Order: sequence, then structure tokens, then C-alpha cells
Amino acid sequence: MNAASPGVGVELANKIARLVEERGWNQEDFAKISRLNRHTVRQILHGGPKRQLRNATVSQCAEALGLTVSELRTLPLDRLLPRMHGKPAADEESFNLLYERATLPELIGWLDRNRDRAIELCPAEVQELLDMQAPGGPLVKLGVDTCVEMLERRRHLVCRVKEIAGTEYFEFLEQCVKLIHEKVKPVARRG
Repeated sequence: MNAASPGVGVELANKIARLVEERGWNQEDFAKISRLNRHTVRQILHGGPKRQLRNATVSQCAEALGLTVSELRTLPLDRLLPRMHGKPAADEESFNLLYERATLPELIGWLDRNRDRAIELCPAEVQELLDMQAPGGPLVKLGVDTCVEMLERRRHLVCRVKEIAGTEYFEFLEQCVKLIHEKVKPVARRG
């Protein structure tokens, strides 16, 4: 399993490099701002490390970029890029949309109590939650917490699949997904 780590490290390093580029910083600027060793910065910005980045390194990069470690690790690049220019993040807009269109009292209460989790929802997940609040829908039957947890788990699973797809385990992943898909969608396969 450790063999998957280099792919994860390279993907994260590429994301950091792109965010640094978006800020307009060069290697020297980023080394000073992040308080990282120049050699480490060079590895991150030019081709990624050969191994997984250390937690302390990721933390310093996140701080320099004005992000949390969680945001840097989990949010896709397209949601992070606007933040590099001080623009309101798409996730803030999605949260506001969700709050404005929420009609189910349980959903409104959940949003008030869990703003940090709600902000992590992407626009497609927000729309999915809005669709779930229909009378007798999943939010009523299963509860808001359960539905949001399923969306979060799916998002993390997709991120992990993308990371694995960048490693030598790609073919194994492909076979596993195909096998499971055939079990879930046997009719579609035959048609």
C-alpha cells in the first residue's frame, strides 16, 4: 500500500505549485513566505517529491497560501484558485444558495449548526441536497446528517480513486470498479 503514496505526494505538490503560480510567487518568494527550505520548495514546485509530503510541510504550505490543511488536501483546484485572488470562494456562494433555498426546518437547523461542513459542499452536492428536501424525500426519511455524511463519504471516495488512478495500481482499480459495477448494473451490461 505504501506504493500509492508517491502518487498522492505528486498530486498534492502539483496542486501547491499551481496555487503558488496563481499567486504570482516565484520559488524564492514561496520559500520565504512558507518558511520552507529552498530544496523542499524546489521539489514541490518542479515535478513533485519522490515521496509523500510531510504533514509539517503541508501545514506550512497551507498557511502560506491562506488555506487550512484540510482545504489544501481535499478541495479540488478549481475551488481553491479563486481564493488566491481574494475572490469569494465558490463554496461560500454555494452555501448561501443552499441557505436561501432550504425550506425544510431540519436542513436549516443543520446549516446553522454545521456551517463549516456545509461550506465544503460543492455546487452539485448543494443541488442534490435541495432536491432531497421534497416531502417524504431522503432528508425527511434518513435525516440531514445521514444524507450529508453520504455526500461527504462519496466525495472522499472519489478523491481517493483519483489518487489511486495516478499510481501503478490503476489497472487493479479499474478491475475492481468494473467488477463492482457489473454487480450493481447487470442489466445495463447486457443491454
